[in-house]
Amino acid sequence: MTGWRLRDFHSDDLDGILRLWEEIKASDTEPVYGLSEVLASCQKDHAVVAVHGDEVVGAAVGRAAHAQGWIVFLATAAKWQSQGIGTAMLAALEARMAPHGMTKLSALMPESEAKIDAFLNRGFEVKKNLRYFERHIPVQREELKLLGELGGRVLPRDLWQKVGGMAREKELLERRLVMPLAKPELAEQYGVSPPKAVVLFGPPGTGKTTFAKAIASRLEWSFIEVFPSRLAADPQGLAGALRETFLKISELEHAVVFIDEVEEIAAQRSGEPPSAMQGVTNELLKIIPAFREQPGRLLVCATNFIRALDSAFLRHGRFDYVVPIGLPDVAARQAIWERYIPETVSHEVDLAILVEQSDGFSPADVEYAAHRASQHALEKALYQTGDGPVINGPSTEDYALAISETRRTVSDEVAAEFLEDIERLARL
Repeated sequence: MTGWRLRDFHSDDLDGILRLWEEIKASDTEPVYGLSEVLASCQKDHAVVAVHGDEVVGAAVGRAAHAQGWIVFLATAAKWQSQGIGTAMLAALEARMAPHGMTKLSALMPESEAKIDAFLNRGFEVKKNLRYFERHIPVQREELKLLGELGGRVLPRDLWQKVGGMAREKELLERRLVMPLAKPELAEQYGVSPPKAVVLFGPPGTGKTTFAKAIASRLEWSFIEVFPSRLAADPQGLAGALRETFLKISELEHAVVFIDEVEEIAAQRSGEPPSAMQGVTNELLKIIPAFREQPGRLLVCATNFIRALDSAFLRHGRFDYVVPIGLPDVAARQAIWERYIPETVSHEVDLAILVEQSDGFSPADVEYAAHRASQHALEKALYQTGDGPVINGPSTEDYALAISETRRTVSDEVAAEFLEDIERLARL
């Protein structure tokens, strides 16, 4: 079969590239580069096609970066193979990429790909004992400016692992939130709708903000915290600023949006005439349904006083789950203490005693006690007199004293109310 020729890629050739791509997929071969990457390189980088009449029967796509070039896509229609089209396309592509001053041209091929003659004919060598590693960057460059305007950020990837203990809460959030959002196709296969909004409630200082950040870290989504107090200074008012903020957020591909102390803008509506804050609550109630219609979004609202929330705010259809976040358990308290005990004395401090004596402490309480003990030990070291032993850090006694002098954030009454709220309002 003859009559084919080579030319540069035209935008009209996209359908032909797509047909070649689908032919490869139909042969149970998974291309290394995604279709979106191939099509983007066709238009922005370098591409040549082999055509017979108006039909695209082959394509080669490449990308050059300084001295390194990559073959992104090479395919020949099945009925046109064994005619040297692949070799010719590689030669033409290399000629077009040469002005970039390349010193190396590389290609990655699926292990199942048997058609490598074109590469061998062009002098490519098969490299042994190599592994291909791939990582998708979750936030694209064009989103970073908007993310900065919103005061958002991309959090470190390891925050989820750093949440020590709290195994029950972590497992619940992993199963209900993270997995359906991270694997939406699989969730859809089983008839599961990925969650769009969740309320975290519990006593003050129990780590609700930490969990919200950990969820964003686990998903590798942008994290945006909305501060109603800051929005209130906007000339268009709090309700208008809230609406504008969520409109901007809709332009991001993925985002975890966090509102702490949400009871400030979603408290029970009452009184005649309606207060200005009721207008803000109404605006938020209108925002949530629109937010839920967008893919790749999760709204996390946290409250210390769930009883204060407007009844319409918590109803089904707005929030998928209402999750209690309580005081740290034994494993969590141990992890928190380990974070604050200096490494120089960690082997000398009886951690079990500290964990036991700090039962009922919030993470903030543990942090306060740890810092108090460190300050006390530092002062002893600086101002000690006599020939006593050298103090190189806080001791178990220093920590125990600090624990005894720390007033718990969560009283017995608040803890009891929290248990009642779990029975009455939690939705898991």
